[in-house]
Amino acid sequence: QLQLVESGGGLVQPGGSLRLSCAASGFTSNSYVIGWFRQAPGKEREGVSCISKSGGSTKYADSVKGRFTISRDNAANTVYMQMNSMKPEDTAVYYCAAASSTSSWYNCDYSGMNYWGKGTMVTVSS
Repeated sequence: QLQLVESGGGLVQPGGSLRLSCAASGFTSNSYVIGWFRQAPGKEREGVSCISKSGGSTKYADSVKGRFTISRDNAANTVYMQMNSMKPEDTAVYYCAAASSTSSWYNCDYSGMNYWGKGTMVTVSS
């Protein structure tokens, strides 16, 4: 059974950092594109970052470019997202998702994802 489990969320002050992890089980992670998405209260779910199956290509939302970094360790079946210089507007539930389509990393759109984790809450507040 395919499963994605997020961890690493929590409360952080503005300017601080967090690292989210997405552990995959039931499949070999390098056979799927992995993406991070977030949804704030009252807002639509948005793509934050996506990484190709090999890890050689990445895509970021403009709002997080230069602050967030996505990476993957296929041997560990885990994808990470390092979040630095965090802002209150980064507050949201963060989800990781997997897509079987090789090119889906480029659009990084939630409609292209096949499997979802349950999410982890990130709160940026002083």
